[in-house]
Amino acid sequence: MVRPWPRAGLAVVLAACLLAPSSTVRREDPVVEDYVTEQLTVAARTFLARRSQALVPKHDRDRRAMPAEVLGVRISPTLLRSQERAVRELETRNRAPVAGGPAYTGARTRLDPSRAVREGDRITLEAVEHTEVRYGGGKVTQSIRRRFVFRTRGEQITLIAERVLDPDAHPVNDPVTPDR
Repeated sequence: MVRPWPRAGLAVVLAACLLAPSSTVRREDPVVEDYVTEQLTVAARTFLARRSQALVPKHDRDRRAMPAEVLGVRISPTLLRSQERAVRELETRNRAPVAGGPAYTGARTRLDPSRAVREGDRITLEAVEHTEVRYGGGKVTQSIRRRFVFRTRGEQITLIAERVLDPDAHPVNDPVTPDR
């Protein structure tokens, strides 16, 4: 005969085992709140739009440096330096869809976020960049999947990396010599 106390202990252990999460169950990564996703998207779009604008020759171009912070999201110093090199390269290379053709006259970049996921102190934003560059009577339109990586420390968010997800894509607003 089993005594009442050991039986109760056995029931508690059995209940704990049934309620405890299994190590084989994979948990979903926590999705980022909508307002944070929008904040990250604005910062990433600003980053890309600056490169798109560098393709358009302008004699009175406002040559301000890339802001170190966009909508409360910091840009890492390493990424800022990389961005400035990319902008300089894009401003000096052939700015036409074909060599000797009409120059680009305008550029517009839009970024559609597909998902943002938080994992520890990192937030990864995957988005589709839509860039349209106009020239003469035509335009070049591209849609490129990109990933942006942000680091969080308390309330501060910092953009630390950006890359193209499509291996065969050649974004018109990326430098020829990427240093990412």
